[in-house]
Amino acid sequence: MDLLTGCWAAVTTALTGLDEAAFGRRTRTAEWDVRELLFHQLLDAQRALVALASPAAGPADVDAVSYWASFHPDRGDGGTAHARFVQRAAAAYDGATGLVDQWSSTSAAAARAAAAADPGALVTTQGHVLTVADLVSTLVVEATVHLLDLDVGATPPPGALAHTRGVLEASYGGPLPAAWDDVEAVLRGTGRLPSDDSRLPVLG
Repeated sequence: MDLLTGCWAAVTTALTGLDEAAFGRRTRTAEWDVRELLFHQLLDAQRALVALASPAAGPADVDAVSYWASFHPDRGDGGTAHARFVQRAAAAYDGATGLVDQWSSTSAAAARAAAAADPGALVTTQGHVLTVADLVSTLVVEATVHLLDLDVGATPPPGALAHTRGVLEASYGGPLPAAWDDVEAVLRGTGRLPSDDSRLPVLG
């Protein structure tokens, strides 16, 4: 649970005090600037709060690794509708300060709720049932990748990077090249940097 708290706190620290123009800079994502990506992360924190208050009878149908198999950015509209929604919703904020404040309070509340929950309890999110521990793992992976995506000079906590690399390697079916440090492994494993390996990226 500490990994999630650390990741989300790092996002808050990185963005607090940035001038308004910085929120309009492009990120590593194709669709979003800094403000828009932060709103997307706010949706994750809100979803976490809902999930943690949504107990499920079970059994679990996904774990921390198999959860990601159901996401296929190359199918359907490729995420276009969600990207458009995020852009419009983020633009509705009167300046970035209100968005950062909402992110800060919501993510902190979700992290506290996760820390207080039974790691083995079953909850539901995104149409799946999984343990709280596995839910938190998915949130750590998402937060780690998106902190790198923000590209504002902040690096995720080392433990979060190592955790995310482990999830990517489990999805990949073996270790990623030892020559890659954890940041490079995450960026290549998620397609943020190119790779000659046809099995990459394993997560979009």
